[in-house]
This record gives sequence, structure tokens and C-alpha cells, in this order.
Amino acid sequence: MNTRHGINWARAQALAQRERQAFVEAMPKSRALSERAARHLLFGVPLHWMNDWSTPFSLYVDEARGASFTDADGHRYADFCLGDTGAMFGHSPPPVARALATQAARGLTTMLPGEDAAWVGEELARRFGLPYWQFAMTASDANRFALRWARAATGRKQIVIFNGCYHGTVDDVFVDLVDGKAAQRGSLIGQVHDLLEATRVIEFNDLAALENALKDGDVACVLAEPALTNIGMVLPEPDYWRQARALMRRYGTLLAIDETHTISCGPGGYTQAHGLEPDLFVLGKPVGGGFPCAVYGFSAELAERAQRAKRDAPPGHSGIGTTLTANMLAMSAIRATLAEVMTDTAYAHMFALAERIESGLRQVIARHGLGWCVTRVGARSEFQFAPQPPRNGTEAGRQLDPELEQIVHLYLLNRGVLITPFHNMILVCPGTSLHDVERLVGAFDECLGELV
Repeated sequence: MNTRHGINWARAQALAQRERQAFVEAMPKSRALSERAARHLLFGVPLHWMNDWSTPFSLYVDEARGASFTDADGHRYADFCLGDTGAMFGHSPPPVARALATQAARGLTTMLPGEDAAWVGEELARRFGLPYWQFAMTASDANRFALRWARAATGRKQIVIFNGCYHGTVDDVFVDLVDGKAAQRGSLIGQVHDLLEATRVIEFNDLAALENALKDGDVACVLAEPALTNIGMVLPEPDYWRQARALMRRYGTLLAIDETHTISCGPGGYTQAHGLEPDLFVLGKPVGGGFPCAVYGFSAELAERAQRAKRDAPPGHSGIGTTLTANMLAMSAIRATLAEVMTDTAYAHMFALAERIESGLRQVIARHGLGWCVTRVGARSEFQFAPQPPRNGTEAGRQLDPELEQIVHLYLLNRGVLITPFHNMILVCPGTSLHDVERLVGAFDECLGELV
């Protein structure tokens, strides 16, 4: 029998064909909209990666609220993707929707601050422990700007990233380790610059590799997620961050922490929960309750160095920021999210349900005799096709199986449960119910029953 990750592969292929046909038959309106969009949208979708789902054509959404959404054909789904963290606190949280509606009638963008900006700055400093802040439209931009400030403040051009990291569409980070050697990622289309000139890539959880990358004193900044989240979840080993932070301080290298995904760890993110003390802190998608915006914070020492670098630079555009950055609408969304949505109560609810998902998935996997594991960081869980959680990006990459993932994802979707379209990330929000979790675990159990 031909097996793959413990799965009967012939049976898996037959199941995939059946599920694709079931999707086609159930989605006439989505199919019609896809055909209509294909006439004028590149790749037939507003953004090309909207084709990354397991479906034969795009699923079109009619309405999304809380922990669920309804498609164009009237089917309702329990949403465990939640915009890949963009809607980590649910779709259209009522406080955010109200704030946006109120602010929309009072002004959208002026390129000047309002009172919300002062409140938001104070709350960000209180919550995350960094005293100074700036804003961006996306986490990708915030990471770009953070790297620019780090290089300007230190006078160094090199950065260090971790193999398998995710920091949005920042060109500098599209570098992988291939057979132990740094290589620019082939999927980065249209890039004409040699990223290897200023980017060093190492494995996560490898302190010796980190020291080797830093010891020449040329590295401005280590840009890192507290845990890798986009190649399959990779958690830091015990005491890794304490020792890594000591190495960075020894060699005068800044730490920029990107919490866009790991904000699932609590109201202050992984940083506050584990005392990381970064020099720069980036948070995107969730901080505006799903409205496009991002924030990035500076330690007091780095803020002084960054401001001095700007004062000492020639006059003119810094290359940092866009016209719509920190607009009044975004500030109202951030304020409402921080004040009324990202609460201790919300996280307590999310953690309890994520723990239930973690234990439920493990029980199902064990019952079907599969050598898979489940990893969780706060409200974020993931099942992985390996017996033990991976410790670095290379190990995580080896266990990925996009074809198998898409079979499982489509099976779940056809039963009203949506998870993230790449790898196997599952997220809960304040509106997620125990019933939603039971639907997910039950559908996953049925899927494995048909595959094994």
C-alpha cells in the first residue's frame, strides 16, 4: 500500500476528487463570480495569493461577523483562519465597527494627528513596555521601516533572520538556508538586487550559529518572530531567548520582534509574557481589529539614536512612511481594539478553546494511529505531519505536504469549517464557541477516518 505521512495515498486522491466535485456542485454563485472576475482581475482574483486555497475556484464571501462568515451561496462557516490573524479578534468587532463609523463621519485622513493618537501612544507604551511608537499601513511596511531605523541608528547594514521566518513582503527576508547555505528565494519575482549582500540567515534555536553571525560586529539588527509561525509552527527552546538576547547585547546588535502572529500569546504578546525586552517591536494585522494598520515601537535608547540619525541626515524625504499612514480612521480602530477588544477576558476565553483544540486534535491523531504532532502558542494551534514538533525552519519545511494539507482543508471546508489555506494553522477569537471547536475536531476526526 502506498502511504504518505501514514495516509493511504490512493484513498486520499480519491477523496480529493470527490470533495472537489462536491464543492463545485454546492457553489454555483461563487463559480459564476469567479468566471466574471477572471475577465478583468489578474489571476482572476483581487490579489494573486487568494488562489492559494484548496478550492477548484474562489469561494466568495457575502458577510463576515464574529467567528463565522457566509458565502455567496448562503453556506455558513466556523472560521478558524480569521484572515490569517488579520481578524484574530473576530470579524468586525462591534467596538471597532462603531468607532470606524463614528470617525468616518468626522474625517478619514488629514496628515495631522488627533486625540486618538496621543491615547494610542500611551496605551502602546503601557501594554508593550516600549516608550516610543510610530505607525504604518501594514506589518510589512512596519518591518521595512524598523530595519531602516535600525540601520540608520547603528550605522551597520547587515541584518540576521531565521530560516523559515515570516515578516510579510519585506524583500530583505526572502533568504533561505538551502543545504546549509544562504540562497535568495526563487519565488521573489522581479527582484534585481542581491539580498545576500546585507542579509544573513541562520537556523532558529541555534545559539552557536547566532553568535557566529553576530561576532564580526557588522549586524544592525536581528529581525525575529518569537516563534516561527508560517512554515509550520516552531517554538523556542527553553531559555533560548534569554541567551540569544545576551549575545545580541554583547555584540551591539538590536533585536526587532515581529509579533504580528504571536500576539495570540496575550494582551502584551509573547514579548511581555516572556520578558524579551526588544529594541523594536512590530505589530500589524490584529491591532486595528482587521482594519489595515500597524504599529512599531522603540526602546528609549534606540528612539534617541533614531531621532539623532534623522536630524543629522540631509533634508528631504526619509523613505519612511506613506501619505495614509496613521490616518484618523486607523487611529480610531486601534484605540477601540486596544481599549475594548484585546482584553484579558477575551484572551482567557481564547486560550481555553485553543487548549480544547490542542487536546482534541491530539486525541484524534492518536486514535487513528498517525505519527503527527500538535503545537500551540496561545490562541494559535497547528497540527504537523511529524512525530515531534520541529526545532527549526529546515525541520518544519520537511514535514510540510501542501497536497495533503489541501485535501484536509477542502474536506473541512465542505463541512462548514475553515482553517488557514497554507500549512495547518488554526486560530480562535473571542466569538468562537465550544460548539465551533467541537465541529472542527469532529470534522477532522471524520476526515482522518476516511484517509487512514
